[in-house]
Amino acid sequence: MGILDNKTAIVTGGSLGIGAAIALELAADGADVALNYRKHSDEAEAIAEQIRKMGRKALVVQADVSSFDDAQKMVDKVIEEWGKLDILVCNAGINRDGVIWKMTEDKWDAVMNINLKGYFNYIRAAAPAMREAKYGRIVCLTSINGMRGKFGQANYAASKAGIIGLVKTVAKELGRANVVVNAVAPGLILTDMMDAMPEEAKKISQGETVVNRLGTPEDVAHVVSFFCSDFVRHVTGEVVKVDGGQYI
Repeated sequence: MGILDNKTAIVTGGSLGIGAAIALELAADGADVALNYRKHSDEAEAIAEQIRKMGRKALVVQADVSSFDDAQKMVDKVIEEWGKLDILVCNAGINRDGVIWKMTEDKWDAVMNINLKGYFNYIRAAAPAMREAKYGRIVCLTSINGMRGKFGQANYAASKAGIIGLVKTVAKELGRANVVVNAVAPGLILTDMMDAMPEEAKKISQGETVVNRLGTPEDVAHVVSFFCSDFVRHVTGEVVKVDGGQYI
């Protein structure tokens, strides 16, 4: 028996990195998982195939998370295929770094449209079904940089801070419908996105941790899966750091 048996889930940005690890973890814990992709169709199908090999159902949907209509269509498709939506994990995100005096409008808007509006789009689409079912688990990936700021990441940090405000508000709005809403805030996690990061910067981040190591996508996925389970029925509106003590 898994902690997510008979549950259905959506994971945005589930084809790569942390999102892929989350999708696989939810499936390993018993859930059927739908994931979206925008460009990485082969990677998304590969994750779906791994999910099916676990004996779970998988659904792959091409959807731009910044599109209000795409989000609604994906939620509708999951409910049409599987009859319900129990879990929503908002994970898709990008970064377009630059100091504030060089930050372009395009870089600002791109990050906000994916990282913050994208989360709104999916929560807005999922909320009516969860309210009607009187059940739901929503987990949003934010960042410790949304809590402390980060040089050169005004757009990214602002989007991640906005997610925290969104989570706390939606937790208040959906609580009476037995829908709990929480956020997970990773520190620096070793993903493909980090490959281009200078080694010296990685060493600095590792030095900020108290466990003297950087995290893996699986470290985040374990915590997310727990927050998708019924063990957290009395925990909502919280932000849990997965950072090896980097924040402190």
